[in-house]
Amino acid sequence: MKLATLKSGRDGELIVVSRDLTHAVRVPQIATTLQQLVEDWDELAPRLEDIYQRLNDGAAEEAFELDLQALHSPLPRTYHWADGSAYLNHVQLVRQARNAEMPETFWTDPLMYQGGGDSFIGPYDGIEAVSEDHGIDFEGEIAVITDDVPMAVSPEQAAGHIKLLMLVNDVSLRGLIPGELAKGFGFFQAKPASSFSPICVTPDELGEAWKDGRVHLPLTVHLNGDKFGEPESGPDMIFNFPQLVAHAARTRYLGAGAVVGSGTVSNPDPDGGPGKPVADGGVGYSCLAEVRMVEKILHGDSKTPFLRFGDRVRIEMFDKAGQSIFGAIDQRVVKYQPKD
Repeated sequence: MKLATLKSGRDGELIVVSRDLTHAVRVPQIATTLQQLVEDWDELAPRLEDIYQRLNDGAAEEAFELDLQALHSPLPRTYHWADGSAYLNHVQLVRQARNAEMPETFWTDPLMYQGGGDSFIGPYDGIEAVSEDHGIDFEGEIAVITDDVPMAVSPEQAAGHIKLLMLVNDVSLRGLIPGELAKGFGFFQAKPASSFSPICVTPDELGEAWKDGRVHLPLTVHLNGDKFGEPESGPDMIFNFPQLVAHAARTRYLGAGAVVGSGTVSNPDPDGGPGKPVADGGVGYSCLAEVRMVEKILHGDSKTPFLRFGDRVRIEMFDKAGQSIFGAIDQRVVKYQPKD
């Protein structure tokens, strides 16, 4: 099943979306918002599945043509947004960029931060930034949405609480990260609002690509119209989603609608190197910090700039037939202007 949220007020309006992303149906008689749905998933989801089937069969009379630009992030806000960092090639590179060693425990215990969930960015809305001097970066990721997760669940138990998947642009301000982390309390100002793909999907929509709690498909990233990366999401994800959800719930409950991210999708070279740009025959990258660190390793200095006002980032994932699964996150960086 594929779901989305039309822009309307703070929490939007839940709709069921056809598999090809061309049509949708409003479902106020079942649930008005995605948050309402995940809070009563076992009762409401089967009723939406029936509508989804009719929609794909062309039998939903109430269907309308879908304008993806009218969509917000599937959850415009959430009570809990926790982002892991399960691709340790990425962790090694960004820590190397700030001269920080990677502890051995990172291979056995997931790294995670708690982000701001009160106001996400729509997938086609601008990335507002105060200054280019903050080192604006995108990060292409995958995330899951859960129902209510008990405290201290095992990864095996956590797997049953994963209800939906979507893509993420976890915006980072690289210039602010070192100073914040040096204080010992983690990210805050360095992690502004994230954005999510216009469509979220149940795991069964991925077919064989959903295996071992991972998505086994490439994540396609374009920067200003040029392919920047297409790393594989599955093989180098050290901790799978059930492990990440269990880690987040180790000492606390996760309320329905909790969003848990994978961290930046990243692949090393087959020979163990840090990866290569697309132009050099590699799979490229899902963020600027990685390519900048690779440039420094290979050439002694970083030449790729961080994002500037007007730059455009597009993040998308396709199935084996070339069909977009989640729709695209497609955004430009804009200078923040105070609202009257």
